[in-house]
Amino acid sequence: MRKPETIETLYLDFDGFFASVMQQAMPHLRGKPVGVIPFDTASAQYTTVIACSKEAKARGVQNVMRVPEARAICPDIVLVMQRPDLFRWAHGALLNEISCEIPIETVKSIDELCCTLTKSDIGDPQGLARRLKSFIAENIGPHITCSIGYAANRLLAKMACKMDKPNGVTIWRPEDMPRPLQDLPLTEVPGIGGRMEKRLAAAGVNQMEGLLDLQPKQARALWGNVTGERLWYALHGYALKAEPTGRGMYGHGRVLPPEWRNLDKAYDCARLLLIKAARRMRRDRFYTNRLWVWLDLRKGAWVQCRDIPSAHDDKAILSALDILWEKARDDLARHKIEIVRVGVTLSDLTPANARKRDLFHADDEDRQKWERLTADMDGLNRKFGKRVLSLGPLTPPPGGYAGGKIAYTRIPSAEDFW
Repeated sequence: MRKPETIETLYLDFDGFFASVMQQAMPHLRGKPVGVIPFDTASAQYTTVIACSKEAKARGVQNVMRVPEARAICPDIVLVMQRPDLFRWAHGALLNEISCEIPIETVKSIDELCCTLTKSDIGDPQGLARRLKSFIAENIGPHITCSIGYAANRLLAKMACKMDKPNGVTIWRPEDMPRPLQDLPLTEVPGIGGRMEKRLAAAGVNQMEGLLDLQPKQARALWGNVTGERLWYALHGYALKAEPTGRGMYGHGRVLPPEWRNLDKAYDCARLLLIKAARRMRRDRFYTNRLWVWLDLRKGAWVQCRDIPSAHDDKAILSALDILWEKARDDLARHKIEIVRVGVTLSDLTPANARKRDLFHADDEDRQKWERLTADMDGLNRKFGKRVLSLGPLTPPPGGYAGGKIAYTRIPSAEDFW
């Protein structure tokens, strides 16, 4: 395994991305403590600040903080509803600016990316950082800033990137390691959360020094898989390539506004989310064999699944949803419930080129008809660049952007907003 003798990776993380994009697009928000929320301000007291500006963070507000708590800490916080379409546009524009200066190796999320350094970049990392920040400020806007980390590999560069936020540049050269790591808490290492921290503590590893002193096989045993061993090598400066991952599911979830927290409205939301998940699945040429529906209740949860033999058309998938929803009504309608969040997941995927045909379940004449009809609807929607046809009515919940959520590992496409 190769151990680089110089920095090889740049990791870039945009500072307070959602809030800073809103400030750049809306001048009246600039310089103010801003909190981005999922719903409009009429429902603000029931929701959470999903992202906040550097001004809000300086006042003690944190991401994923309940609005009443944020207002108690920062009474003049300005709450604005999320704009996933704007965030997606800004993401594309920023990638374009960066790629004009250095090729982007991997886009990690809506606000994080990494690049492999060229020889000239290795010789002047500060100059590269200045150019990138200058291009962003001049061509996108000065209110969107980024922090940059340099190191021998991606994991160390990501950790370095966090050291001088916002708008900082940190360089961890191999000859300086592991000194910059030694005073960091274990939870600063990507992949070590609260549960893993407790497991390490039970094994006598309470500080970074103890983690670094482990042997690779010991780390593997503590994690219970190869992840621990790979993490050990990455922390010790070895060059590791990310392992390829396969698609396991397609799904969407949505927190419901207060007036939608009943079975009828939750069904409308689930139906819309499911159609959008199925459309994404078809774009990637997969079939599903199982549908999951989950409801987060104010007290408890309801989760059920149903097998769907090798399906990808809207009719088969929505029919499975209707059957599961009748089960939900039977189980929940007798009780006074409040559905806080609804979600749907299409799992047990089969690539289209590996699909096994089944005369009785998946490929009778009726199923083939609905598959052709679904393909025609998808084609017309793509042609006009919006939703012009759907199987039955679609009723989006207040706040919009259902199915256009920006998850950590997924950046919505334009079609997700139809």
